[in-house]
Amino acid sequence: MGRDVRVVYRKFDESLHWHQWMEFLGEDEFGVWLGGRVGAVSQRGEGLKITAEEAHVQLFPRGRWFTVIFNDAPRMTEIYCDITTPVEFSDDRVTMIDLDLDVIKRRDGTVLVDDEDEFALHQVKYGYPAEVVEQAQASCDWLVTAVAEDEPFVSVYKTYLDMVR
Repeated sequence: MGRDVRVVYRKFDESLHWHQWMEFLGEDEFGVWLGGRVGAVSQRGEGLKITAEEAHVQLFPRGRWFTVIFNDAPRMTEIYCDITTPVEFSDDRVTMIDLDLDVIKRRDGTVLVDDEDEFALHQVKYGYPAEVVEQAQASCDWLVTAVAEDEPFVSVYKTYLDMVR
């Protein structure tokens, strides 16, 4: 625990999207867990910087088409899933391509899919291959139910969140 890991999301054209440094918390059957304490900074490309007002943890599954952020209360968004290409791992970096679709679980239990319009637009703009579209949509569809019913979305993440509070 404790080593810093660089998190780099790119768009399909390889342009820099969101990036930040996070603290390695561990790995389990669900994937690699990284943490961000209150005050952690993330940046969108070379522009907008956001400072975290709540602690959060991120899960980077191996071989899956998504990543997940679990936010501490009182943030209204409890779980935020980015549909991505499978994560590429190295000792000090995780990288992936953001595929626009997001599955969001609000703290009141509401689950919604966001950025479907952006996903449709980018399929044309970037020329997403059919397999990428199919994998992204299948991952999105699975997450809509999983975030409300399955681990690690129900309780497992709370152990990791406790490490950065």
